[in-house]
This record gives sequence, C-alpha cells and structure tokens, in this order.
Amino acid sequence: MWRAPLALCLGLAGLLPAAARADLVYVLNSADASISVLESTTREEVRRIPVLREVHHLILSPDRTELMVGDSAGNEMLYLDPDTAEVRRREKFSNPYHMELSPDGKLLVVTSLRRDQVDIYEAATRTLLARLRVPDKPSHLAYTPDSRIVFVTLQGARGLMAIDLATYKPLWTAEVGPQPAGVTWHNGKLLVGVMGSDHVAVVNPADGKVERIIPAARGAHTVFPSPDRKLLYVNSRVDSRITVLDGETLEQRASWPLPGGPDCIAFDPQGRLWVTLRWIARVAIIDPATGETDTVPVGRSPHGIWVQPRATPLPALPVAEAAPPPAESAVVPARAERAAPAQQPAVWRRMFGR
Repeated sequence: MWRAPLALCLGLAGLLPAAARADLVYVLNSADASISVLESTTREEVRRIPVLREVHHLILSPDRTELMVGDSAGNEMLYLDPDTAEVRRREKFSNPYHMELSPDGKLLVVTSLRRDQVDIYEAATRTLLARLRVPDKPSHLAYTPDSRIVFVTLQGARGLMAIDLATYKPLWTAEVGPQPAGVTWHNGKLLVGVMGSDHVAVVNPADGKVERIIPAARGAHTVFPSPDRKLLYVNSRVDSRITVLDGETLEQRASWPLPGGPDCIAFDPQGRLWVTLRWIARVAIIDPATGETDTVPVGRSPHGIWVQPRATPLPALPVAEAAPPPAESAVVPARAERAAPAQQPAVWRRMFGR
C-alpha cells in the first residue's frame, strides 16, 4: 500500500475523525468488465461482480433502493442492492455511458458517447420519452435545480448543449473549449472541465457564454463539490493532480499531486475522498483533515465510484460466487471500441477523450 503525505491547510475543522466502519465502496473497472466491492475499514476487496463489457458510471435509483450501473459497451443496466452487493436484475439499455436523475426525480437522462445520442426516460419506469441525435460524443450532464433544463457536454464538438425538458428540444449550443467533459451546476453557474486544456470554464446557463476561466491542470475533467459544497475538487487526469477550489470565490485553495490519473470522486461518512486512479488500477483514499493518502488495488481502468454507508461487515462470500452475467447473445451488441493501454493516458485521451 502506497502512503504519501499531502500538505493541506484547508481549514476543515469539524470533520469527524475516521471511525471504524464497514462502508462498501463500489468501483467500476471499465477495462476489466467487472465491479470491485471494497470494505472501507479493511480496504480489502470483498466482492468482484462480473459485467458484460465496460462499466463507467452509476447512480442511485429514484427510490434510492438500488444502484444503477451502466454497462455502455454491453448495452445493459445492472441493478444492485447497495447494502449487500447483490445483483438484483439486468436490463437491456442503449449504451448507458453517463446518466443522472433530474432533481425532482421524474426524469433520467442518459448520454451515449459512442452513438451520439441523448436519451430522456421517465425515471420510474425507464420508458423512453425522447432520443436526440447530437454532434460528436455527448459526455456528461447536469440539470437546473428546477429540473427544466439539462446541459450536456459534447466532447468531440468543443461544445455544451442546453435541452428543454418540457419540449425535448435544444435551446442553445455553445463552444466552451477543447474536449469538454464534466459539467456541474454550482451557485447559479455551470462549471465545465475542459479536458483538452488545463482549466474549468464558468458558463452562463442562459446562453452558454464562458464568463471566466479557472486554472487547474492539464486534463481538467470534472468538478466534484464536497458534501457541504464549501470546497470543489477538480480532477486533472493528464497532470495527475487534484485542484481544490473555494466554493464561493472559486479561488484555488490547494493543489494535490496524485499519481495515476485521478478520475471520479466519492465521499465517505468521515469526509474522506475515494478517488479512482485510471491509469494504475488503484483507488486513492485521501483524508483532507490529516493529509494522509493511501491507495488500494482494484481492476484495470477504474472509473465510476460509490460509497454506501454500512456499520457492519458484509458477510463473507467467495469472489467466485458472485452472480455471472447473462449470455452475450441476450444483449444488443454495441459498436466495438479499441482497448487502450492502462499505462498510457495520452494515448487513451486521444482515442476516447473520456
């Protein structure tokens, strides 16, 4: 286990000390066709769930009783019991790359990076309400707090699109920078990670105009607010760094080197950050109060991550007993995508831009 100190002066008094728990941490191994389930206290992998091809992102279901995991290349949605890691069911689903529920819980919007489409579903039933053909690699998404508009980044078109969720029609498309990736609604503005550069663009949601540039590091991908939204964490996969911003002023508070290509971030009940390291098949655990960092091994190219609070350990179960995926023939095939070497982030970025 690698351990390295981080010099932090973030004024985080009030964070609870790390207590002994047994939270479950779900890690989506996009290049290993699997999901690693870690126990937060022991840092050990207690389950390995097989999938068809390539999982990237996951969310809680509208009733908050299931984890929905998108297997984009397998055209499948998996539904897991978050407390037990049991696979409850699997559904055919068209290329679910990135997905989010609307704030009112009524809609599910799914972006299809491969197929250049944005799908709008009724969340409770997964009934398809509309399918929009959009230009070149729709990637991440965010909503207005009133659930009236969804914003989608277009990685291959340098753009950001606003879609009216009443009419299912685009309102505007604006250029925001090369390879825009994550988009986050924060204090009435949109924060867009410009992955083909080294900054976050602050965008006016009314017209898509870039109002301000926030320096980060090369490969700025997504902005993750802390649970209290007082801090913002920007993961930069090319320079392997996390930039910490003040939630009010957007000024830089800290910059943490984190080797391995930091990607998605989840927060545990103690306030620690669990960060997938895309290029080295590991997850980093950062305690922002002490500056201590550990890493633990998972599968290849870990991407999405979720922390499920749990007070007691998961009952022992051999990894081999995890539920197998259905036969490939039962799922509509997706377009083939070339594999990228896990140790070559520049190659991965040129090929996929994700």
